[in-house]
Amino acid sequence: MTLNAVNRNASPPTESNPTKDSFSRMLLLKVALLFFFGVVALRLVHIQVIEASKYQEIAKRQYESKVVLAAERGNIYDRNGKILVSNSIYVSFGADPRIVGSGAADIAERFARIFGEPKSMYLAKLSNTKHKFVWLERRVKPDVARRVRAEELEGVIQLNEPKRIYHYETVAGQLLGFTDVDNKGLSGIEVQFDDRLRGIDGYAIMQRDGLGRRHPSVDYPRVDPANGSNIVLTIDLEYQSIAESELRKGIERNKAESGLVVMLEPSTGAILAMANYPGIDPNNVVGTDAALFKNRVITDMFEPGSVFKVVAASAAVEKSLVKLDQQFFAENGTYYVKYASGPPRKITDTHPYNMLTFQEAIEHSSNIVVAKVSILIGTELLYTTARNYGFGVATGVELPGEINGELKKPNQWSGATLNSMAIGYEVGVTPIQLAAAYAAVANNGVLMKPFIVKQELTPHNEVLSETHPQQIRKVISRSTAQQLTKIFEGVVERGTGVSAHHDNVSVAGKTGTSRKFIDGKYEVGNYTASFVGYFPAEDPKVVCLVMLDHPREGGYTGGFASAPIFKAIAEKIIASSSWTQKQEPTVIAEKQPIVVPDVAGLEIDVASSILSGSGFGAQPFGNGRVVLRQSPSPGTRALPGTAIKIITSELDIKVPKGFAAVPDVRRMSIRRAINRLSMDEFVVSVTGSGIVVGQVPGPGQQVKLGARVLLRCEPKSVSLVALN
Repeated sequence: MTLNAVNRNASPPTESNPTKDSFSRMLLLKVALLFFFGVVALRLVHIQVIEASKYQEIAKRQYESKVVLAAERGNIYDRNGKILVSNSIYVSFGADPRIVGSGAADIAERFARIFGEPKSMYLAKLSNTKHKFVWLERRVKPDVARRVRAEELEGVIQLNEPKRIYHYETVAGQLLGFTDVDNKGLSGIEVQFDDRLRGIDGYAIMQRDGLGRRHPSVDYPRVDPANGSNIVLTIDLEYQSIAESELRKGIERNKAESGLVVMLEPSTGAILAMANYPGIDPNNVVGTDAALFKNRVITDMFEPGSVFKVVAASAAVEKSLVKLDQQFFAENGTYYVKYASGPPRKITDTHPYNMLTFQEAIEHSSNIVVAKVSILIGTELLYTTARNYGFGVATGVELPGEINGELKKPNQWSGATLNSMAIGYEVGVTPIQLAAAYAAVANNGVLMKPFIVKQELTPHNEVLSETHPQQIRKVISRSTAQQLTKIFEGVVERGTGVSAHHDNVSVAGKTGTSRKFIDGKYEVGNYTASFVGYFPAEDPKVVCLVMLDHPREGGYTGGFASAPIFKAIAEKIIASSSWTQKQEPTVIAEKQPIVVPDVAGLEIDVASSILSGSGFGAQPFGNGRVVLRQSPSPGTRALPGTAIKIITSELDIKVPKGFAAVPDVRRMSIRRAINRLSMDEFVVSVTGSGIVVGQVPGPGQQVKLGARVLLRCEPKSVSLVALN
């Protein structure tokens, strides 16, 4: 069989049509392209028409950047215009980990070398690529910040930030309070008036270039910040400093755990001083025990002991229930009182007495006589008098954390409460309430509302609001107040308060000693010692309360522990020139010359901010980035608004490559001079101490990079020369 025979019946092969196949493929390609372009067209319509605003916003974010312009926090002044709290410009550094990339190690090395922190800490921050921004350092002093040279580090951002400066460190620390790293108030005046002090931040829209650098543009919106208001307090810096100094000495002398002082102006209720010890330094609260942040003058209550006898004495004299010369049997120091239920209660005096007049009973602080007088007064009158003095109700002073204290209503009293409350137990008072009560006696029986803020001012020191003295009520008559003053003068002249006596000025006051109630019982040997008084007794200018917690040496009573502190404070105030003549609180006068700050060696924007914050303008000369000198000179006085000339470079000086012009560091402190020279990588040698009076090479000389500069320093002002 042949092959042809086998395939004879098979179908012949079909020949393909090349032209037809080519046409089909072309048609398919055209349809695909048409579909693709249709999808693209639809997508473009969706992007450019339907979601146009969304993608325009995305595009704007790529070439626009919103920069916050921080408002400057308001200053705080004392009643005489002395600045207590202001601001300085510090520098902060942040970074974008996504831009930093491989440069992280070099950046971390530089920051670790300058700031003394572990390199690993900075590397950990720079490795966090999930975030576009991380803080590397906050609130760095400008002279230290210059060593970073942020412009050389890709991805590192340098920002100028205001930092709060508390000029007198621990003075009035709890009263003033402090702010956090973002300049937000956290305690004291700072938190109470945070909304007024902090101002309102502004912003500027900046344009980004291809490298991500930001540039201002007049075509983009800008909202300038509204700086915060200034606050003028009623406290007198001199009184405050005296109070804190003498309180510290007294606590150390008596080995007390803590203490406080509060001073009021009785005729107005203005708080002249408010001191706590131990104190805090608001400039540096890191590591401070949080319990010390409390202003115990308003946040803590205690059983006052005999200083509360002002209530019983007021009620008895006001209602003519007793006469000052009326005699009472003092039971020779021990008195047992029987009540309807329960065992008899023993009331004792520190010293045994037989017969005492009512005046003598207050002068010698007889618990027995006052307990007997409380029966004549009765429950309703004693309670009403205490309430009228303001006990049991917050005073409303403009400070955070004030408590009401505790004054039980008569339906809550036991059989012993009347006697106990009359001598200062079974009642809880705050120091500010007690001082205000004695201020009412000193003010002829009129209770004034205590206040701490005198004025709120604009950033330009124009008055926005002013606090006026506010009468609460008339507690006792003028006649009763005069009789009580006579009694309290006797306390200081002949009684338990003789340690507060002053030879030339009459003092009226009362001692108090109360056993502390701890874990459900009165603890033996643990006392609160108090003395509250006012002077001059015939025309009171100052009411002062001194309180010590658990004095352990030199006597635990108010007469031995607290009265001597009162006397030391009073003597210094009386000796000062301000107490004899009533001075009206002053507003910061814009037209009075003020001290020109030293901005030499600082970057131009930092220098301008410092001058602006001090009330001056800035007039730059030169094309440099660092201030070489200024006019008027630092430390001189000029009117607010004066434009301070700041010379940033010597004009038209061309420095060859590899060389640098030596900056003028004369008149600078050693530290600032070294920091300034280090910026240009000079090696520094120093002879002497004080300020720089000479340098070699001289200012403006061109030397090789890394050359040594010799500084001659002297402690006193001398002629400034360039060494030869």
